[in-house]
Amino acid sequence: MAPTSRLAASLAVALVLAGALARSQSPPPPAFNVVEASIVDLQQAMRAGKVTSRQLVEAYLDRIRKYDKAGPNINAFIALNPHALETAAALDEERRTKGDRGLLHGIPIVVKDNYATDDMPTTAGSKSLEGFETHRDAFMVKKLREAGAVIVGKTNLHELAYGITTISSMGGQTRNPYDPTRNPGGSSGGTGAAVAASFAAAGMGTDTCGSIRIPSSNNSLFGLRGTMGLSSRSGIVPLSMTQDIGGPLARTVTDLAIMLDATVGYDADDPITEDGRGHIPRTYLSWVGPRELGDTTVGILTPLFGTTPEDEEVGRLVRDAVRKFADIGASVVEVPMPGLDDLLQGTSVINAEFKFDLLDFLKRYPNAPVHSLGEIIASGKYDPAIDGVLKRAEAVPVRESDTYAASLAKRDVVRQQVWEAMGRAGATMLAYPTLRRKAAPIGQPQAGSNCQLSATTGFPSIAIPAGFTSDGIPVGFELLGAPYSEPLLLKAAYVWEQVLNTRRPPKTTP
Repeated sequence: MAPTSRLAASLAVALVLAGALARSQSPPPPAFNVVEASIVDLQQAMRAGKVTSRQLVEAYLDRIRKYDKAGPNINAFIALNPHALETAAALDEERRTKGDRGLLHGIPIVVKDNYATDDMPTTAGSKSLEGFETHRDAFMVKKLREAGAVIVGKTNLHELAYGITTISSMGGQTRNPYDPTRNPGGSSGGTGAAVAASFAAAGMGTDTCGSIRIPSSNNSLFGLRGTMGLSSRSGIVPLSMTQDIGGPLARTVTDLAIMLDATVGYDADDPITEDGRGHIPRTYLSWVGPRELGDTTVGILTPLFGTTPEDEEVGRLVRDAVRKFADIGASVVEVPMPGLDDLLQGTSVINAEFKFDLLDFLKRYPNAPVHSLGEIIASGKYDPAIDGVLKRAEAVPVRESDTYAASLAKRDVVRQQVWEAMGRAGATMLAYPTLRRKAAPIGQPQAGSNCQLSATTGFPSIAIPAGFTSDGIPVGFELLGAPYSEPLLLKAAYVWEQVLNTRRPPKTTP
């Protein structure tokens, strides 16, 4: 070979080697950004081959490592699912060989730790139930798995779901990602904080008196307490079977509808779901899209706005938010309903039912660490924050009492009067603040809850972000509708979101 040819060949080899070296040293392509990504975004990316379910789980787990027990220490989780990566990989293979199951295939979600799960303990936040293995899934967890969802972990809650600031002996205090010195709401505060901080795409909570809607309000989320009978409570650690219901929390209305589609329906183990037959549409997603609100009248329920100086800022934000429905085609009217606060007094049956409903639940699990509320109290394995409510519930001698019967009767009166007030005003739905006051600092009681109206009537209520206080704390409002009017509530919330959406992610978990 001539010298010039040898030189050319050497230069060519050198160039190839240099290129290979440069490629080996170049940074890898950026990981898929899950922050604020919707279920639809994630599903489209997986269908396009841009990301796998396993990679999504890894991305969420990375965020959890950075921000949940480090950084702002949100402390949203009681346990991470040790099988999440394995499950995601299996779903990726299923997608490759058979196609996906639907919109939730491979989507990472979180579940409140009062839902029974076959592959993880179920503690309801209490050390008295530490290590409690149900060896079965709650009905709604089973349906989510069938839809292809991946459970990243189980979230903290106010212990035994009996409170609204989310502190427990198993999980400690969950912090609000918008201001870690404040509470995230409760009792589903771990789910609310996790979804707000993009630790998962969406999550499941339970609501006995505000426990989905309050965390939604405090974390700038959408959350739905459905009509009693819409979904099964089977496998959920109970607080009050008259008032308990499970449901989703999400960053978008579309995601809320997707989660709702996957979890509603009849369950022979929960007879109240018989009431839902014939009231559930083929898909709630069909109500989420460009629509007119000319047939919608939103009634501002004035008694639930509060009158004290401490209620003023939230009341103003919510009034401004609700009045904007007039800008997007709906009618807005005032619904005074004098005496409503007094009417709602004495309609909660949580204290009357908790002891007995928990006993009935634990009877189904002979190997449970404890078998009654009395045993929980005797163990001392619970957070002091719930000592008073537990002992008051344990002191109830019998379920069937005159006081209990009076509460049930009064609930019927409230239901009828609310229905009549809506009719007089021509209101399709009623609007009011979820909380009359912003999230309280950790360690202080949370005042201003409007949780009881939906819990007493059994009517559905959707929580919607209203905006932020002057110091950046999220505030929310509710739309309460007639029984099984979830499609109308989703429709109104979706139009609101598309035109007037106030949600923004928390700065502490960038």
